[in-house]
Amino acid sequence: MLYFLLKITTFSAHKLLLKRLEPLYNARMSKKKAKPTSSTICQNRKARHEYSIEQKFEAGLVLTGWEVKSLRDGRAQLVDSYVVLKNSEAWLVGAHFTPLISACTHVLAEPKRDRKLLLNRREIDRLIGATQAKGYTCVALALYWKNGRVKCEIALVKGKKLHDKRAAEKDKDWDRQKQRVMAAQ
Repeated sequence: MLYFLLKITTFSAHKLLLKRLEPLYNARMSKKKAKPTSSTICQNRKARHEYSIEQKFEAGLVLTGWEVKSLRDGRAQLVDSYVVLKNSEAWLVGAHFTPLISACTHVLAEPKRDRKLLLNRREIDRLIGATQAKGYTCVALALYWKNGRVKCEIALVKGKKLHDKRAAEKDKDWDRQKQRVMAAQ
């Protein structure tokens, strides 16, 4: 019986000690970098302003190891990027992936190289037909993660005229004012 009581008290003391040490342990362990909540890596806001979007497509990207590591760190820019269609293949041109110093020590990193886009044959044919016949342009809008893979959102777009840009800006301002009035009530 004495052994049983001794066992219970040591168990309780152990439990009490763990409760006291738990905040210290969690504080030390929580210094890991927080994962981003959004799956979006980067967006091309300039393209959304300069062009009117007609149709969107989702394409995979052929990447090397250092590019994936830099994308996990969020080091990509799509500012002046566009899609070129040649030999029945789609290529992302002008996208800039900044290399990590620690990730590409043994590889000569080329940040602005052309990257192949993975699309279905039907989608490539539709893009080729629209860009050649109807005067559309193909632009990259965003890079994001989907099921552990990098996807590129591309779109068929037409250039906006200056008055179209002004009208879009007026509509955005009007929507903001409506939201403010509704929030005040």
